[in-house]
Amino acid sequence: MFACPSLPISLLAARRDSVPEPAASPVVDVVAPDLLVVLAGVTDPRKSRGVRHRLVTVLAAAVCAVFAGARTYVAIAEWAHDLPITVRLRLGIGRWAPSESTIRRILSALDADELDRAVSIWLEARAADTQPRGAATPMRSIAVDGKTVRGARQRDGQAVHLFAALDHSSGIVLGQTEVDVKTNEITAFAPLLDRIDITNAVITADALHTQDRHAHYLHEHGAHYVFIVKNNRPNLRAQLAGLPWREVPVLDHTRECGHGRVESRGLKLTAVAGAVGPGIAFPHARLAAQITRRRRRSGTSRWSTETVYAVTDLAFGDIRADQLAEIIRGHWTIENRLHWIRDVVFAEDHSQIRTGTGPATMTVLRNLAVSRHRQAGATNIAAACRHTNRHPSRAAELLT
Repeated sequence: MFACPSLPISLLAARRDSVPEPAASPVVDVVAPDLLVVLAGVTDPRKSRGVRHRLVTVLAAAVCAVFAGARTYVAIAEWAHDLPITVRLRLGIGRWAPSESTIRRILSALDADELDRAVSIWLEARAADTQPRGAATPMRSIAVDGKTVRGARQRDGQAVHLFAALDHSSGIVLGQTEVDVKTNEITAFAPLLDRIDITNAVITADALHTQDRHAHYLHEHGAHYVFIVKNNRPNLRAQLAGLPWREVPVLDHTRECGHGRVESRGLKLTAVAGAVGPGIAFPHARLAAQITRRRRRSGTSRWSTETVYAVTDLAFGDIRADQLAEIIRGHWTIENRLHWIRDVVFAEDHSQIRTGTGPATMTVLRNLAVSRHRQAGATNIAAACRHTNRHPSRAAELLT
């Protein structure tokens, strides 16, 4: 008889009841539970009559299949079909694995926000559990940005738009929510960050989120901001452009070569708060930055120049110029380390999953796969998925 390598599904309910409620701030002494325990707490959208597979079993199979690179409901069902007995026991799969239609009906009916909160809390707890005791905690930076799932057209013809938060340094997805088609990302900003402990964190966002209400929200929650200012705030941009930048020295300069181009960036900083600065019309602003970017393609001598302005509530005593420059550049990690990977590795923009909450639920699973592979030390997500796919037990090992 084969021994189950870890928790049998039948014990999950008891374990779930013993898991403590997450604190407002993650504590390193809290040990992250098995992911199956967390998944067992997700609300089952089905009626109890006629249920053949436990919800946690279907979710576990879907999670592990996506760890192995599955992109569709069919791929999830095929991955679960021929599992060895030890992995079947681990996931709670009985004689018959869930079919494609079962997986499709369940994942398209789930509350995607509830699932996202569950797996995000687990990722955070696991990250805290693996952090060395007494380790210095650098300033945490979180990027927020949205992405349209272009292939997931709803009945009204609108594409599904998802708004996510990503930790700059670790590349871990901290949360995601679907944006209502009748509005835009601005209304999703506070609800998404309400799920995350942002105390003392620096929030970065593109120019769309350079909003007074966002600055007030972050100030009230003990967080900081670094916002880019563009022409959607013409008066504020004019104020920043009118500062005496000629008299301000360049405090940070970087030069990079790669991807067929040469790029140099110079950053200037000046105070804009009260008695120490001229003041600008943006809440809690203390520093303004001017970033000058010069680019040329390799083998050419023609340079293109772009000037970008940013504003932050951090002061000179809170942050150095090189740190601020790194935070501003780091915002685009959400494009390179999340959106691009979901498109290329998981073919998200080509996905035809459209029904119900299916698009958002599958994206939660992709975010979880990207984050969990990174926590396991992967630097190439595509290679990590292929490695996991070569043996099912490797996917099951990622559940702890």
